[in-house]
Amino acid sequence: MNPVPVVGRFAPSPTGDLHFGSLISAVGSFLEAKTQGGKWLLRVEDIDPPREVKGSASRIIDDLYRLGMEPDGPILYQSSRYAAYQASIDQLLKAGRAFACWCTRKDLPPSGVYQGTCRNGIRNGRKPRAIRLLVTQETCDFSDALQGNVSVSLTRDVGDFVIHRADGLYAYQLAVVVDDQFQGITQVVRGADLLDSTCRQLYLQKTLGFDSPAYMHLPLALSADGHKLSKRLQADPVKHHAPAVAVATALLFLGQNPPAGLALTPLWEWAIENWNSKLIPRSKPPSAAKV
Repeated sequence: MNPVPVVGRFAPSPTGDLHFGSLISAVGSFLEAKTQGGKWLLRVEDIDPPREVKGSASRIIDDLYRLGMEPDGPILYQSSRYAAYQASIDQLLKAGRAFACWCTRKDLPPSGVYQGTCRNGIRNGRKPRAIRLLVTQETCDFSDALQGNVSVSLTRDVGDFVIHRADGLYAYQLAVVVDDQFQGITQVVRGADLLDSTCRQLYLQKTLGFDSPAYMHLPLALSADGHKLSKRLQADPVKHHAPAVAVATALLFLGQNPPAGLALTPLWEWAIENWNSKLIPRSKPPSAAKV
């Protein structure tokens, strides 16, 4: 029996330029796929127009090419996938696995976990605002390649979660699951800030009858005050740094030890030949985030 071909991906949101925190996920996902003889795909998660920054998608793509990371296939834009998302929602509604909900965030308890208010229908003539996925009383257990075993109670820790937002936009949790299945993704390598999303996605994959990829959640690059580097915090864009320097710094952050002074092409050759995911630390101190 032939093994399933490895297909990885990098899926940035166009909310700003590529910064070091995103570069870590790009390099990690690229090398995990390439060192297993697999494909590496690129997906632009442009389904939240109010948060998007004009031109950032093209700048992120240009930076990835400049850094030597070219996808092994066409770039997928989530803004072209609305029909697929709606078809999945229709399927879930028809099967009784999703329901309309009028609740706002103010209606949630302090824990933020939805308590099933609209599971049996919307009362008092209120109009539906969002669509939620109905979760069952079961435990989500999975093994992350870096963070180890994870166990989450869906009803206690997650609750029925939104798959179509009150503002009419499709939720991230739905879109990422539908597109990972569409692109044949077998492994997801991304930042540890998304670890909490994984059980939602695993449950949604199971509910839709999709395959589940393997997961690896990388340590986050933190600023000196302990905050995650992000576009919102105006983290230093990667474009301000020489390509080989940026890639080498990301490799060092991920526990690898590339020779000093290599140009970009021999640096990638070294990285693909010597990549060892067992050397990646689970977390990193703020001082390790500098480019």
